[in-house]
Amino acid sequence: MLKLGEKGAILQRDKETYAIAPHIPCGVVTPGLLRKLADVAEKYKAQALKITGATRIAIVGLKEEDIDKVWEELSLSPGAAVGLCVRSIRACPGTAFCKLGQQDALSVGLKLDETYHGMQLPGKFKMAVSGCPLSCAESWVRDVGLVGKKDGWMVTVGGNVGANPRIGKELVSGLDDDGALSTVEKVVQVYRENAKKGERLGKTIERVGIGPFEKAL
Repeated sequence: MLKLGEKGAILQRDKETYAIAPHIPCGVVTPGLLRKLADVAEKYKAQALKITGATRIAIVGLKEEDIDKVWEELSLSPGAAVGLCVRSIRACPGTAFCKLGQQDALSVGLKLDETYHGMQLPGKFKMAVSGCPLSCAESWVRDVGLVGKKDGWMVTVGGNVGANPRIGKELVSGLDDDGALSTVEKVVQVYRENAKKGERLGKTIERVGIGPFEKAL
């Protein structure tokens, strides 16, 4: 039998109810999915539906005995919200919808999400893809960030928010989509090989330097 954490259930402040957050790649939803989430939340008397910082929709205030039934009716997998793994990829609308977009953030973000979401790594790992330098997906404060410019993608590394926030470092720029995806793959591999358990990418770069990452390119 799976533990509650393995079911994506997080105990709430009242110490009695739980929240779950289905995985919604890059926050793109259909009207049908929204209706299903609303219907299930009403059926099981959830206290709230909350759009999370990772662009998931959390169902908050569920009873423990209802969690399995909720997942069964949703037919969705949990979003990676805890543990030492890659969390849901954030992405702005990019050139798919936004008039300011300079690169296709949604397409690249969905590819990253498909490859990395939930991947086990030495530490918590977050990525974001912004289609222009306004960085609406907050790429600069993610372990790996992509920022679209007219001449291609810029990749930043080592950013994070939290108790000790830091801005990422520019690693490389002027990349096409394939080049950006290949760079992310190399960064993840170098991080896997050099990071200590529980260490965020920024701390790894602080300890070993940016050199190993630049060399991998």
